[in-house]
Amino acid sequence: MPHRTIHLFRKGLRLHDNPTLLAALESSEVVYPVYILDRKFLTSVMHIGDLRWHFLLQSLEDLQKNLRQLGSCLLVIQGEYESVLRDHIQKWNITQVTLDAEMEPFYKEMEASIRRLGEELGFEVLSLVGHSLYDTKRILDLNGGTPPLTYKRFLHILSLLGDPEVPVRNLTAEDFQRCRPPDPGLAECYRVPLPVDLKISLESLSPWRGGETEGLQRLEQHLTDQGWVASFTKPRTIPNSLLPSTTGLSPYFSMGCLSVRTFFYRLSNIYAQAKHHSLPPVSLQGQLLWREFFYTVASATPNFTKMAGNPICLQINWCEDAERLHKWKTAQTGFPWIDAIMTQLRQEGWIHHLARHAVACFLTRGDLWISWEEGMKVFEELLLDADYSINAGNWMWLSASAFFHQYTRIFCPVRFGKRTDPEGQYVRKYLPILKNFPSKYIYEPWTASEEEQKQAGCIIGQDYPFPMVNHKEASDHNLQLMKQVREEQYRTAQLTRDDTDDPMEIKVKRDHSEESISKGKVARMTE
Repeated sequence: MPHRTIHLFRKGLRLHDNPTLLAALESSEVVYPVYILDRKFLTSVMHIGDLRWHFLLQSLEDLQKNLRQLGSCLLVIQGEYESVLRDHIQKWNITQVTLDAEMEPFYKEMEASIRRLGEELGFEVLSLVGHSLYDTKRILDLNGGTPPLTYKRFLHILSLLGDPEVPVRNLTAEDFQRCRPPDPGLAECYRVPLPVDLKISLESLSPWRGGETEGLQRLEQHLTDQGWVASFTKPRTIPNSLLPSTTGLSPYFSMGCLSVRTFFYRLSNIYAQAKHHSLPPVSLQGQLLWREFFYTVASATPNFTKMAGNPICLQINWCEDAERLHKWKTAQTGFPWIDAIMTQLRQEGWIHHLARHAVACFLTRGDLWISWEEGMKVFEELLLDADYSINAGNWMWLSASAFFHQYTRIFCPVRFGKRTDPEGQYVRKYLPILKNFPSKYIYEPWTASEEEQKQAGCIIGQDYPFPMVNHKEASDHNLQLMKQVREEQYRTAQLTRDDTDDPMEIKVKRDHSEESISKGKVARMTE
């Protein structure tokens, strides 16, 4: 008997390469496409801020439009997840619930509770992998039931698995015509709410507009320049360019508006036609595999987003300093490059991966010695592309708590920005209070004379803060602390170390190039 199905959208907010929705349509006489807007879950578990709320609502509006073009509609039902499901399963005589399989603990628990509800109420549950290139369970099985903890080991396991599954075919109006659509009246009852309905600030608008349509357009724009795609190497992109020098697709992958498998195979086609192309880990496909690496490790590591109880993470006695954390979060550190980055993050919900490196190093092992968990929470709230696995994995990496072992490489919060943008255009855009300083002072305005500060219309200590730390003193002190931690916890540090990693360096490199900090590593795929 054909099913009466609720298809639950969670992250996969798209119609292309949607294997679970396709399976629902092929097995059902009626399909109700549903998004349960559980505000408590989204704010207290997912911790989404205003910018991500806007991106989510735009993505739901776009999904609604695309479903209507195929003769169906999206039903956005507000309320607590399980009670909403219980009510509507009974109301609509549902015999099947379909949803994408996810690896985050909270989504796993959600699926488990849906399966328990299915046993109670008598409906089937179908979940398929759609958010990642591979089923992480297959990777774990091939590695003896545990996650590969180094990228080198991970790539070896992938070589045994072969290429990812190809994307499923696109959905058509005929697919939806085989099933009865939901009653048109339901779409009016369960419309996509407006930001004002949810009391979300209308001032919080990012240059990134949410939705599958926008994501696919951006994808096509980038893939038209096949030479750029073939030669892309992550470390050579510019951290403080005014426009993204990377693809800017990560928010769309994070929300599932774009399929990573679609991107992977489009890249494969371009690589096949190119005489020479970049290779993982720095190529565009390499970015997708880093994403996959963190997904796999996170899926089988207890307490992955915490230090305590996390078996691969160094246990560090970080400082608890709410005032210093607040200054970092609100762009009041007194270092213009750091503050410009944090301002862009708050205003737009996106920063370049090397900018993420800089502010993360400053907060943790570089200058403030504050826990990576605190930085992770801020990114989780403010980044459009915030992702459970990648966010935590990168913060462990950048704080040298796991994965990254060249801990003597410390970002200078002055010289790195100065080298890549000598005129300080990036700082002038995001910190207009400093815009009138001559270029020689734009990264160190406190070194300007009182007269020069008056001419620039900005008195340091009044209109813009003095640096909150002496970088050289703080970084020297923190380096010794980190060295001691790694000596005391040598075995833990070795868990995520590749045989090919550089030997521990003795000389401190405070003003390294972007190539050195990113060697064999990218902070977040395709920002």
